[in-house]
Amino acid sequence: MKIITNALIVKEQNIGEKNKLITALTESRGIVKGFAHGAKDIKSPKCAATSLLCYSRLTLSKGRDSYIIGDAKALKIFTGLGSDIEKMYLAQYFCELAAALCPKEQEAKEQLSLILNALYLLSENKRTPMLVKPCVELRLMCSAGYMPDIMMCRECGEYEKDNMYFLQKNGQLICRNCCEARGLDEHRIHLNRSSLKALRHCCYADSDKLFSFSLPENDLKTLNLCSEEYIKFILERRFKTLEFFKTLI
Repeated sequence: MKIITNALIVKEQNIGEKNKLITALTESRGIVKGFAHGAKDIKSPKCAATSLLCYSRLTLSKGRDSYIIGDAKALKIFTGLGSDIEKMYLAQYFCELAAALCPKEQEAKEQLSLILNALYLLSENKRTPMLVKPCVELRLMCSAGYMPDIMMCRECGEYEKDNMYFLQKNGQLICRNCCEARGLDEHRIHLNRSSLKALRHCCYADSDKLFSFSLPENDLKTLNLCSEEYIKFILERRFKTLEFFKTLI
């Protein structure tokens, strides 16, 4: 049975002199691996359509260990990313994160839309990398079942104070008073009112409003620290593309 689905290429690997093995985030099947015969030939329509960060329409047939890519047509190439190494590595980090967090053999329309919107905003200079990044990180974590519990202080139920802390090991909040009263010595990140509001926005906002906010630079750094540290503790892994991206900013 053939499957026709739109997909973002999140990884490509050369196989021999002519072929590719690609990993794609598809609308209908989530993360899949596909073998593309002849895709290294620049004259083949599969060449561009199976390249990293290309949004394509793929025709897939189920093989023994992976899908076989029959037809492939490029729908969107994010040319604006190629001239900016910072944005390019951030985009590759999103791909690496998607491969780790998005479902396999399940619909992933929401996750695909999220990353496509992020790549569009970056390539068209409509949002800064430091604003786009925590939105994608936290939203992918939420969709994968790792939504942080940030509605209120875990101890007293306080919703908002001038001094709150994000506990990145478990994704919870605690207010300063409870932290001091209980003598807690956990890893924590200080949040003021604006950074806390932004953290909640990244997790709870409607998809069409996700990237529609602004923050002072220091608060934006705090938001990025929260999302990075949360991923590090929950997934217990590091991402090479993120580490390189951070050397550029």
